[in-house]
Amino acid sequence: MNGVLVVDKPKGITSFDVVREVRRALKVKKVGHTGTLDPMATGVLPICIGDGTKIAQFITEATKAYDAVVKLGATTDTLDAEGKVLETKAVPPLTRELIEAAFEKFRGPFLQTPPMYSAVKIGGKRLYELARAGEEVERAARQVTVHELILRDFSADEIQLSVHCSKGFFVRTLAAEVGEALGCGAHLCALRRTHSGPFVLAQAIPLADLVAGGPALAQSRLVGLNDSLKDLPALQVNEAEATRVRHGGVVEVSGRTGLHRVLEPSGALLAVADVARGRLVYRRVLLPE
Repeated sequence: MNGVLVVDKPKGITSFDVVREVRRALKVKKVGHTGTLDPMATGVLPICIGDGTKIAQFITEATKAYDAVVKLGATTDTLDAEGKVLETKAVPPLTRELIEAAFEKFRGPFLQTPPMYSAVKIGGKRLYELARAGEEVERAARQVTVHELILRDFSADEIQLSVHCSKGFFVRTLAAEVGEALGCGAHLCALRRTHSGPFVLAQAIPLADLVAGGPALAQSRLVGLNDSLKDLPALQVNEAEATRVRHGGVVEVSGRTGLHRVLEPSGALLAVADVARGRLVYRRVLLPE
């Protein structure tokens, strides 16, 4: 069994818990996820099976989209509803214009500092491990991009939004910073990932259904390696070039740049490579084991 299963992660468990459940239900050894979702979060979690683990890094690098609910008037130590309330403030009278003005600085590229309660590693330790031990360390801000930030609805103390963003973006941090911009503080109280790369919520299998259905259901819903990277442009090579790719040899390419799927003459995925200075620079070659 080789490919990607799109799981609808339930609330209350970690992404690693999902991997363990899938491994146990399908009786396969090579299983991995493609980007951590917090226990509070639900939604699209691509799970790589067998040779699918060889392309996990490229799925992880893809853009993500979320629906979120932000609770105004209270900040927490984790920046979400599972944390300890640190401060409460009155929420100003909200209007769409006021919220949109607060949103404006969070559109496009900008620097974002990872929260202490996150899976980011510093000095070999995950930040949440240090946070739970009562430590706070310096974190370098990282370049992120918000491709789209949409105000869906709002009430006296809640904002519903959708965000389409680059990898490594923290919606919890966005929630807290929107609260700062509005002068009342805020935290994330609900989060649902609606897409990850080419994978969308409509194709996601609830974890309980996958566990109950076992290998037969998984096989019927498995997304192949090539389709799992369909957001990348395809470059099909001939047999002589395919042989050079398999051996890491030089393959010249004209008129293209950036990351590509390299396809066998049959159309199967052969490699993932950058096109730079007129030739392929291999990121991963998929050789049979």
